[in-house]
Amino acid sequence: MTVKTRINEVFNQAPPFVGVNLVALDQPLLDALGQNGADAISGGFLSYGEAWGTAERFDMARLANIHPPVLHTHDSSGRRSDTVEFHPAYHWLMEASVENGLQASTWDTLSAAPRDNGLGEPAQRMPQVERAARLFVAAQVESGHVCPMTMTHASVATLQAAPDRLRDWLPLIRSRAYDPRFLPFWEKRGVTLGMGMTEKQGGTDVRANTTVAVPTSGDEYQLTGHKWFFSAPMSDGFLVLAKVGKEPTAFLVPRFRPDGNVNALHFQRLKDKLGNRSNASAEVEFKDAFAWRIGEEDKGIATILKMVQFTRLDCAVASAGLLRMGTALAIHHAQHRSVFQRKLADQPAMRAVLADLALEQEAATAVALRLAASFDRAEKSPHEAARARVLTPVVKFALCKAAPGFLFEAMECLGGNGYIEDSPMPRLYREAPVNAIWEGAGNVMALDLMRAAGKEAEVVAATLVTLGEETRGLPGAAEAARDVEEALKDPQAEARARFAVTRLAALAATAALVGSAPAEIAEAYARTRLARAPWPLGANDLGTVTDRLIGRALPLI
Repeated sequence: MTVKTRINEVFNQAPPFVGVNLVALDQPLLDALGQNGADAISGGFLSYGEAWGTAERFDMARLANIHPPVLHTHDSSGRRSDTVEFHPAYHWLMEASVENGLQASTWDTLSAAPRDNGLGEPAQRMPQVERAARLFVAAQVESGHVCPMTMTHASVATLQAAPDRLRDWLPLIRSRAYDPRFLPFWEKRGVTLGMGMTEKQGGTDVRANTTVAVPTSGDEYQLTGHKWFFSAPMSDGFLVLAKVGKEPTAFLVPRFRPDGNVNALHFQRLKDKLGNRSNASAEVEFKDAFAWRIGEEDKGIATILKMVQFTRLDCAVASAGLLRMGTALAIHHAQHRSVFQRKLADQPAMRAVLADLALEQEAATAVALRLAASFDRAEKSPHEAARARVLTPVVKFALCKAAPGFLFEAMECLGGNGYIEDSPMPRLYREAPVNAIWEGAGNVMALDLMRAAGKEAEVVAATLVTLGEETRGLPGAAEAARDVEEALKDPQAEARARFAVTRLAALAATAALVGSAPAEIAEAYARTRLARAPWPLGANDLGTVTDRLIGRALPLI
C-alpha cells in the first residue's frame, strides 16, 4: 500500500494575525475606555481598530522597518542637503496617524457638543484617554513612527511659554494633513516637531551641555554646538537646549530660517539602533543655526519639563501596546497550534503562561489609561493632578521595564515561529527597550519619585492615601502602601528607589484594575503581585480566573 503525501501542504499552523479588529477583540481596552470616560462606539474606536488591524497596515509596518531611513548629507553637486529619505511605507503610516490626530488631538478646540453623563449634566471630554487608546493601538502595529507623533503632541506644552511661536505653529500642528515636503513650515499644510536635548559628554545630565546660544534680536538667537540624539530629523522644527548663561535655555530651531533659506543643521550620521528602525535619529551640529527662545533665559529645564510628562505618558502607553500585541500573538498561536494531539491553548502549562501574560497585560492597559484620565482631570482636581505628577514616572518605569522580558515570554509561546523575521514578534522585542531608555531610564524615573517625596511630600502622601482607599481589602495592598511609605522615609532612600517605585506601580495597577476589571481579576493581581513578590510569568497560581483572563484577552478567531 502506497501512502501519498502532499509535501507542500501546510497544516497545524496558525493563520496570520491580520484582518482583525484590534479594539473589538480587546475586552480589557474596551472596559478601560468605558471606566475612564470614553465610549468605544461614539468615539469611533471600533472602526479605528478595524483599520489598524488590516493586512495592509501590518505590511506597511514591515516594509517601514526593513527599509530604514537613509541620510543624504550632500546633493550631487556637493552642496549640503542634510535630508533623510524614508520608505513610502513610513510616510503612509505617518499620514494615517496624523489623520487620526495622534500628533495634536488633545489640543483641539472643543467643537462637538459635550456628551451627557446620564445625570442630566454634560460629561467631561476625555481627550487624553481617547488619544492614549489610539496610540496604544497604533504602537501595536508600528511603534517607530509613533515617536514624532509623541514629540509633536508634547511640544505644545512647551511652546505655550512663547505665545508668538505658539500662534504661528499651533494651527499647523493641529492640522490633520501630513506634509513631508522639505519646505519652510509656513508653506506647508501640516508640521511635525522633534527634539534634541542630550550631548555626547552629558547624556541625561543636560546641565553639562556645551551648545551655546548668542542673542541677535529680540527672541532670536544663533546656536553653535551639537546634539548626540536628534530625534525625527526631518521634522519642521526642534525643541533643543543651549546655554546663554550658566543654565540651559529652551529654543525652537526650525529647518528653514525666516528668510526661507535652509537652517544650519548639519547631520553627521543616523544612529544604527537596536530597534525603532523605521524612525530616524541623528547626530547634528549647529553652525550659527537660527533659533527662537522659548520661555526665559536660564529656565530651559523647567520649560522643557512641561512636555516631559506627556512624552513619559506616551512611553508607558506605547509599552502597554507592545504587551498587548505580544499577548494577542501568543494566544492566537496557541489557539491554532496542536502539540501531542491537543491544542496548545488547552494544555495546563501553556494556559498558565497565557493567563499570566493576559493578567499582566490587562493591568498595563488599565493603569496606562487610568493615568491618562488623571491628565484629563488634573486642571479641575488637585487629587488627580497629584496622581498624574506622582504616578507618571512610576508607571513609565514599570511598563517600559517590563516590556522586553514580557515579549520574550510571549515569543517563547510561538517557539521558532516567533524567532524568525517573518513574524512581527522580533520587531516587537527589539522595539521594547527604547521606551525604557527614552525620556529617562529606570534610575531616573525611580529618583524622580524620590525627589517628589522630598519636595512635594504632601502630594505623594495624598496619592498613597487615595490608592490605599481604592485597593482596601485586597491582598497585600495595605502592606504595599506601607512599604512605599517606609522606603521613601528611609535614610538610604536613594538606594531603595527601585523597590519603592516597583511596589507603588503594582499598587497603582491594582487600583486601576479595581475600576475597570472584574473583581476576581483585580484580586488575582493583588494576590500574585502585592501579597508577595511575583513569580516568573506562568508560575503564578491564578486558579479559576485563568479561563476568564484568556477569554478577555483574545476570543477564539
